[in-house]
Amino acid sequence: MEAPVNILAFGDSLTAGYGLDPGAAVPDRLETMLRENGYNVTIINAGVSGDTTSGGLARLPWSLEQNPDAAILELGANDGLRGEDPQMMEDNLDAMLRIFAERSIPLLFTGMKAMPNLGEAYEKDFSAVFTRLAERHDVIFYPFYLEGVAGNPDLNLPDGIHPNEEGARRIAENLYPYVVKLIEKTRSQKEAG
Repeated sequence: MEAPVNILAFGDSLTAGYGLDPGAAVPDRLETMLRENGYNVTIINAGVSGDTTSGGLARLPWSLEQNPDAAILELGANDGLRGEDPQMMEDNLDAMLRIFAERSIPLLFTGMKAMPNLGEAYEKDFSAVFTRLAERHDVIFYPFYLEGVAGNPDLNLPDGIHPNEEGARRIAENLYPYVVKLIEKTRSQKEAG
């Protein structure tokens, strides 16, 4: 049996599983899928509903006390909902990415898009942050966490923002190949010592 890999899923309500039954959040779905396919993986759900990149940066050090082997970083949606300055969001995410790198924690970084009601310029600036950071830090990158789920009433709770159980399952399926890449990167890094 392969050595276990502990992955920290660090994010907001989209990671926490807002409005979903226990076991239905994206990290839970991913862990189940991975284990069913023979991966010895534990995913720690460190999602906090309402969290922004500022809040995430503040709580990251104590979340890392769990000594994860790898991590998934999903933050920025609430910055967008609040119309926060994309530069501030970029600074916060950049700082978090540096913390993961300093600790040699392989990372899957997920992007987000702003709501269209904030205008085209904001939307463009907001989305560009994630691509720019992924290139700068050379991490595994999934460009849009809610790909295929955002805006689909069948896949979201009545609030139109948070995925329902089917939406969470779809996100987990989309993320699955990226998480497999993350596990492989983590294992080869451990072997290289």
